[in-house]
Amino acid sequence: MGFAQLVIGPAGSGKSTYCSSLYQHCETMRRTIHIVNLDPAAESFDYPVAMDIRELVSLDDVMEELGLGPNGGLMYCMEHLEENLDDWLTDELDNYLDDDYLVFDCPGQIELFSHVPMLRNFVDHLKRKNFNVCAVYLLDSQFMTDVTKFISGCMASLSAMVQLELPHVNILSKMDLVTNKRDIEDYLNPEPRFLLSELNQRMAPQFGKLNKALIELVDEYSMVSFLPLDLRKESSIRYILSQIDNCIQFGEDADVKVKDFEEDEDDD
Repeated sequence: MGFAQLVIGPAGSGKSTYCSSLYQHCETMRRTIHIVNLDPAAESFDYPVAMDIRELVSLDDVMEELGLGPNGGLMYCMEHLEENLDDWLTDELDNYLDDDYLVFDCPGQIELFSHVPMLRNFVDHLKRKNFNVCAVYLLDSQFMTDVTKFISGCMASLSAMVQLELPHVNILSKMDLVTNKRDIEDYLNPEPRFLLSELNQRMAPQFGKLNKALIELVDEYSMVSFLPLDLRKESSIRYILSQIDNCIQFGEDADVKVKDFEEDEDDD
């Protein structure tokens, strides 16, 4: 059985930086992971690329040959990937062992994991190849400055969770760039009543019922919990990795290491 993280989130949320830091952390811990680039528009990497979608299709080539814009070109590239799951992706996956750990660095176009089926079909293919997969949703902590942005981020994350139907871990990235962490702490694990009160203060009275429905939806799906990621602290990324490993049951079938102790001889 293989293991995989599907790293998703809006553009600029720090997905590639997360992948790079995760690789460095695992290298330090003498743990092997493989980073896969699924962004056909990527240009450079701070980590070794184990698999690269640009070997199959490149956004620059698609835009030049088909005359598409960046968003249309990227959608075409992902559709091309979807059409080649049984060929290109299967051939690439065959290069890895059953217990290998893959991290897929995905594009930042939100529609890919909110309402179009491309990533869902990609995930289903991984499952057929006997991979346990966890969705890792990154949201920029600097985005979480008020309740309206928090609810917006939760709705986008919830949409990805419903679309992909995977174990789901939400990460609040770029915590090392936050100057006033008190502004963020209120939204790490907030009370629904606090959220509703804040939202009603920001919105016009006619949105009261809508606000209540949104807060109840977020609370019902337990989407108000984010794990803060501070890349300056090894303990932060170690804790997040342990949460993800638990979701995909990584290491549960490992042999227990037992140290043999010699019994002390009785003194005559």
